Amino acid sequence: MNAAIDNLTPAEVAVVAGVSMRDVHRVIDEHILPEGLYDVRCARSFRSDACVYIAFYFEAAGRLTSEERQRAIAQASRHSPAEKPTKIVHDGFLTIDFATFWTNVDKRLQRLNAARDQVSMDDGILGGTPVIGGTRVPVYDVAASVAAGYPIERILSAYPSLNREQVELAALFAEANPQRGRPRQRTGPPSGMKVISSQRKPRSVAR
Repeated sequence: MNAAIDNLTPAEVAVVAGVSMRDVHRVIDEHILPEGLYDVRCARSFRSDACVYIAFYFEAAGRLTSEERQRAIAQASRHSPAEKPTKIVHDGFLTIDFATFWTNVDKRLQRLNAARDQVSMDDGILGGTPVIGGTRVPVYDVAASVAAGYPIERILSAYPSLNREQVELAALFAEANPQRGRPRQRTGPPSGMKVISSQRKPRSVAR
């Protein structure tokens, strides 16, 4: 795994493994993963290779029983973090190849690294609000536009200092680092977004 990040939070694991937060918590609550792959002493955190086994467990649910998947994970995860991982597991008549899961997780870890690297926090810029590096554009405002379903072309027009890659990474960063507390209610467009046009229909008058 070339882009290893250890001590991943549940939200980061959900992004890297491609599963829901509920599923991430299930692997601990239901003792699906070997205990060495996660830590619950202070807050729930995971080794980066746990993402591989979480992705496998849920993607293979339609083909293998829970017991078969857990046995395969137990066998494949016996290596230490410093050792080369076991990618092919033989369990009786079953042969399970983890190579694709390692490749996909590694790609998503690299994207998460890139998302982290582009975020900057400086008390002198918007009071320390996370912004996209080299700009004054708040990361969570861009992510909110993506989550709201705005077309990428509209977002790029609204934030001319950004490119498509920066917008995609902003959305990924926000997904892996959700804001705590109640989201603020907006009374207008996100900070830094320009209103291109506004079309309002007149209210019909009751007769």
